[in-house]
Amino acid sequence: MPVISDPHAFNESQLYVDLRSIFGRSLYLKCEGFNFAGSIKLKAAIEMVETAERNGVLTPDSILVESSSGNLGVALSMIAASKGYRFLCVTDSRCNLSSRLLMEALGSEVHIIADVDANGGFLGARIDYVRALCTSDDRYVWLSQYTNPGNWRAHYRRTAPEIARQFPQLDVLFIGAGTTGTLMGCARYFREWHRPVRIVAVDSVGSVIFGGEPGRRMIPGLGMSIRPPLLDESYVDEVIQVEEADTIRTCHRLARRGFLFGGSTGTVVSGAMDWLARHDTSDLTTVAIAPDLGERYLDTIYQANWLQDLYGDHIVESKEVAAGSRGVEPTLRASVQEPKPVK
Repeated sequence: MPVISDPHAFNESQLYVDLRSIFGRSLYLKCEGFNFAGSIKLKAAIEMVETAERNGVLTPDSILVESSSGNLGVALSMIAASKGYRFLCVTDSRCNLSSRLLMEALGSEVHIIADVDANGGFLGARIDYVRALCTSDDRYVWLSQYTNPGNWRAHYRRTAPEIARQFPQLDVLFIGAGTTGTLMGCARYFREWHRPVRIVAVDSVGSVIFGGEPGRRMIPGLGMSIRPPLLDESYVDEVIQVEEADTIRTCHRLARRGFLFGGSTGTVVSGAMDWLARHDTSDLTTVAIAPDLGERYLDTIYQANWLQDLYGDHIVESKEVAAGSRGVEPTLRASVQEPKPVK
């Protein structure tokens, strides 16, 4: 029985769901939402905070500030409350209401940005606001999840080794792309591993991470409106882009079997099932990472009025999981590294 004093000291790292009984194809889903922050972002948050403490960047008078669409903001709120820091989360209107309420319950301040950037997203405006705060008052400390190497190191040191221990014969790993911290950390680890692992990044249609056209994205978590500074495409073998409609259908299909997952997880699973349907996977061991659970999405992707207003009346009636997903080759793939053959 674990006994802890700090909320970030607990994180269930060995829970996987076998999705074969739901989707008819073998895929092990690594569940990262069973901690007090409720998502995989706890790993990056504690890595970045404790590195800043060791380097003397964070002091008792510091005010943490970060741009987040929700999950990292909740994780930093929890850590700030535990360690005695003030924290300001800069987010936008797509942030789930439950995430905003959680951050405020933990004692954090939340600032909502309404202006969009040049790509039609909010990220550029959020970052501009954070930079202005830091310029105006040197007490503000911006960890910058978009550029902080602690973001990917957390997954190089923890997430990837956890998967490697459970699946020593791993062939394919599906990872959602946002800041690309999880993607880069796991990809770097498995590049050095004893056997080749195919790294498949899963992104949202409308995201520009891998050079796609910017478009409307209403589900927070994956995707970005700017290219992530942490991204190195030479570590990525393939990219799948998923329509939000397929994310929603996948989440509802999982929920009908008793598994309530978040939008990021629905996107990853939808993309993974699309990939598996197009390849001979009879001898492959495949794993996907589920970043979060679904409670924070009850007023969005699990709420009928929200779905009908944005996607129409019949969005969840179809039983198709990934009919709208499409494969995209990384823009630098041909010039950097030949794709690994699929067994």
